[in-house]
Amino acid sequence: MTEATPAGGGMPSAAQPLFILAMDHRDSFGRTLFGVTGTATSDQLARMRSAKSLIFAGAQRLAATQPSAGRLGILVDEQLGADVARQVKAAGFVLAMPVEKSGAEQFTFEYGDDFPRHVEEFDPDWIKALVRFNPDDPQELQQAQTAGLRRLHDWATANRRRWLLELLVPATREQLAAYEDQASYDEHARPGLTARVIASLTQAGVRPAIWKLEGYETSQGAQQVLDAVEASGPPEASCIVLGRDAPRRQVDHWLDVAAPLQGYVGFAVGRSIWDKPLADYLAGRADRDTTEAVIADHYGQFIEEYMHADAAPGVAQTRSEPFTYEHPRLTPDREAIIRKAVSGADPRGSRLPAWMTQALLAEVDALRAAG
Repeated sequence: MTEATPAGGGMPSAAQPLFILAMDHRDSFGRTLFGVTGTATSDQLARMRSAKSLIFAGAQRLAATQPSAGRLGILVDEQLGADVARQVKAAGFVLAMPVEKSGAEQFTFEYGDDFPRHVEEFDPDWIKALVRFNPDDPQELQQAQTAGLRRLHDWATANRRRWLLELLVPATREQLAAYEDQASYDEHARPGLTARVIASLTQAGVRPAIWKLEGYETSQGAQQVLDAVEASGPPEASCIVLGRDAPRRQVDHWLDVAAPLQGYVGFAVGRSIWDKPLADYLAGRADRDTTEAVIADHYGQFIEEYMHADAAPGVAQTRSEPFTYEHPRLTPDREAIIRKAVSGADPRGSRLPAWMTQALLAEVDALRAAG
């Protein structure tokens, strides 16, 4: 049974998972929510920093009202979240901070050779690096990325710093063409490709304590990746699930798949928790108190989903598959989700265009008639 433990203490485990609310987004945060093009203005920077404080307030609200069965964590950057980072550990959360340059195609240190000083200044429990790495990438790119990650590993080891690697394996054009669409690639190709990347990196001496991985559609796919992590040998490493800005039902499915498997120790989910409520707040559709409450609720729902799946192995196989274009069956819960999502959609204030709303409702009606 999962037990609460002090923040920052010990490694996360299946018995004591780590539930990270991720808000280390920088380029995408400014571009999609604040209209930043080029260099952010001082006003935009102030608003973005205030928004990250709001997200953290939502996480604190959850911690105060619903003690977690595991450990709560915050992944936040220095550029837009320094004020938050300075509060996280004192508030009882595990602190993780990124070292990579946001939006870069190749892994690059945010502060260049000066990255150790920035880490030491904030003293996070974990440092995090994000890399986009496909085994079919050009060899020179793979070598450069591996060298940068090996440098981080060597520094972290020498300075007794724990680190996690967020590994994204985006499809090449050729791979996407071979599998026709993203959903098919994710299910049938990405697990094997991810396993190959893990094997290549660990053989080169890149050995994070935690692999932060994209969700998998099947237990077989997730297990294939876990086998690659285990085969890398000591020191032992664990895995957590990332959210990839997916809808709740999709993230729930990924958590259902991962949680029962030995080797998964939690999640790091960000935009799927706070993006929509924050957008509503910024557009004036919700006040701050409501926004904090919704963020807390979303965060708590994912924790509850993970714990439920962890306590009931096999649930991922018995639940209906997540809604995708490959699985367009209309069930009552899916219809309710669609109708709730598009109800009251306003083309002037919603990110869902009116024509899309009408098309979705037409598809719902057609599916019901056909069923």
